[in-house]
Amino acid sequence: MARLPILTWPDPRLATPCAPVADEDVAGLASDMLETMYAAPGRGLAAPQVGVLKRLFVMDITWKEGTPAPRIIINPQILWRSDSTATGPEGCLSIPGVTTDITRATQIRMSWTDQNGQGHTEIMTGFAAICAQHEYDHLDGLVTFDRLSPDLRAATEAAYLETIAT
Repeated sequence: MARLPILTWPDPRLATPCAPVADEDVAGLASDMLETMYAAPGRGLAAPQVGVLKRLFVMDITWKEGTPAPRIIINPQILWRSDSTATGPEGCLSIPGVTTDITRATQIRMSWTDQNGQGHTEIMTGFAAICAQHEYDHLDGLVTFDRLSPDLRAATEAAYLETIAT
């Protein structure tokens, strides 16, 4: 396993929609992504964040509480989002030091394939749903800035760019 460099915004690859994973073996990439995510330390990491423009992300929402439960999510599809939403702070490993309040569905139904080729469909709630939607956004070329109002986005981007310039 190897730690991978995490791209930071405004790298144009973070704004590029990803291609589906075809028949290629992504087990090594997924393993490296998990190692990178844990070291960062984060709870999710999408392939475009490490420069691979494929529809793949990893997440583990419980490891910081001491119970690791890593997931490898290949070619996910969000099939349904609840009308119920929640707004809360989200950080992103590709926008270090920035936390923004994002509104997301509190429940989703998502299907995906795991590293063994096994298909899954699950209703996710709470933080699992929020984390999965965040990582799914990356696969569509979106970052948290894209979820902000134009005025708030401009101010948040400006503050971030000023921080990284120093």
